[in-house]
Amino acid sequence: MEVEEQIIRELHQVPRQHYREILDFIRAKKKNAGKILSEPALASESSLKKDWLRPEEDEAWANL
Repeated sequence: MEVEEQIIRELHQVPRQHYREILDFIRAKKKNAGKILSEPALASESSLKKDWLRPEEDEAWANL
């Protein structure tokens, strides 16, 4: 059984008064997932920009 099916099955057994809390949890997870993916990129930007901001790089990418 797929995880999605398990989640749906469990949701049907939860009292409706808890739906708002579950929805908030899902939305928070989605929001945090975006942050987690972008943090390594932001952290490496300062060290990589030394290589990116060179005339050789501009020349290499000029025809794309």
